[in-house]
Amino acid sequence: MHRFDKSSLPHHLAVIMDGNGRWAKQQMLKRIVGHQKGVETVRLIVEECSKLEIAYLTLFAFSAENWLRPKTEVKASWPC
Repeated sequence: MHRFDKSSLPHHLAVIMDGNGRWAKQQMLKRIVGHQKGVETVRLIVEECSKLEIAYLTLFAFSAENWLRPKTEVKASWPC
């Protein structure tokens, strides 16, 4: 296992979630599957940031343009 100094990590990490639908299309899957994979990735990022004691995490996961997508896709994009 590689050891590192946690003090060298950033205090704030920002992630722009983009391309989940394109990824799904490339895999010949429905766009919603890409969104579901994106949710899994967000969970992983949050868990790892917590373990690494990164104080601030910003996720840009849903832009204003996303609201223009079909209502079924927008509704399905929210796992809550």
